[in-house]
Amino acid sequence: MSSAARPGPVRHDGVAPPTAPMNDVLAPRAAIIVFLTFALAYFLSALLRAITATLSPILSAEMSLNAGDLGLLAGGYFFGFALTQLPLGNWLDRHGPRTVILWFLALAVAGCAAFALATSFTWLLAARVLTGMGVSACLMAPLTGYRRWLTPAAQMRANSWMLMTGSFGMVAATLPVQWMMPLTGWRGLFWMLGGLILLSMVGILAMVPRWRRTEPEATAPVGEPGYGLVWRHPYFRQMAPVGFINYGGMIAVQTLWAGPWMVKVAGYTPAQAAGGLFGINLSMLCTFWLWGMLNPRLAGLGWRPERLIAWGLPLSFVLLGAIVLLGTRAGWPLWALYCVSCTFASLSQPAVALALPAEAAGRALSGYNLVIFGGVFVVQWGIGLLIDALGCFVGDEVARYRSAIAIFGACGVLAYAVFLRAHLRHRMDGQPG
Repeated sequence: MSSAARPGPVRHDGVAPPTAPMNDVLAPRAAIIVFLTFALAYFLSALLRAITATLSPILSAEMSLNAGDLGLLAGGYFFGFALTQLPLGNWLDRHGPRTVILWFLALAVAGCAAFALATSFTWLLAARVLTGMGVSACLMAPLTGYRRWLTPAAQMRANSWMLMTGSFGMVAATLPVQWMMPLTGWRGLFWMLGGLILLSMVGILAMVPRWRRTEPEATAPVGEPGYGLVWRHPYFRQMAPVGFINYGGMIAVQTLWAGPWMVKVAGYTPAQAAGGLFGINLSMLCTFWLWGMLNPRLAGLGWRPERLIAWGLPLSFVLLGAIVLLGTRAGWPLWALYCVSCTFASLSQPAVALALPAEAAGRALSGYNLVIFGGVFVVQWGIGLLIDALGCFVGDEVARYRSAIAIFGACGVLAYAVFLRAHLRHRMDGQPG
């Protein structure tokens, strides 16, 4: 991650957002150490996020869960995640990434312990919500720090590579978890994860710089300590639909519904489904690595994130349509291609942070993260509810899964249309975005 100074993007009001103060920009070696320290925590966060897809056959059998229960259990993580986003943004701007993430990770350790001890669905759900709350700072904290510690080009790369680290965690949640199950059981696995989170806390305490409070800059709005600046910003509003449905929906599929589809529709065994999830997440890992390499070059050529989203995201609708049409013949490769095509929407997250002033980075990132993970919760639970509800009209389980995914796809097309309308309006007005 280079720390060479480069100009930042232009906001919708025509003013360049303030870049990180030069005395705060980290030297390359220090930036790499900080990145790796945060990456361990985010790796564990993503592993916990995706693990329900691999454990779904075991938990369904042991706890007698139906599709709605399974969707709610997986979505409970994202519900807990969403609950903390608004206070998290203010705390990050005020106290800094190091202090905030340490307090939050302590909740994650408690959540892992509670999940390992759970004896009922209600207990599992409460533990899942607590875990989601605890790891909810694992991406927002480093991205807030990067807004000050790295230059704009390095921030885009660091964001993609943090998401790549998350894909490592999701890969680890597939076959490696399946291999560990005979040795530890799912309860022992959660005890191990709690211990690894404690280890990551030690690394953050030792390696991450303390936060230096800065005076508000001239370009910063006066008297808006809350989220008013964020909610009203036209760039935030433009990106919100694709963040909620398209990006949030992709995470919902990747972390849960691709697994049950492979078992219930495509006829995979649980072990084969774990292998399919491994392939999906490995594809995502490679894609985010590639985005990290390409983003600075694309920015230099004038390819802004919203332009890439406008051109690239429609591919995901074509692939989702193929999955619905093929039904039982749609295995993990098509789901992998779908998830990869949705990564265009991931470019919206760092772009929103760069569009607002540096001193509001925590609020901008957390506000947008609330949109994304609110979408994950709604889509993840909603697909499960649809599958169960469609049983009143369609007896065949395969048909119910196909219909639920088709409805989700239609919602994605609508969200993209709202985004595209705003994008084209800004272009006609001669504004970025």
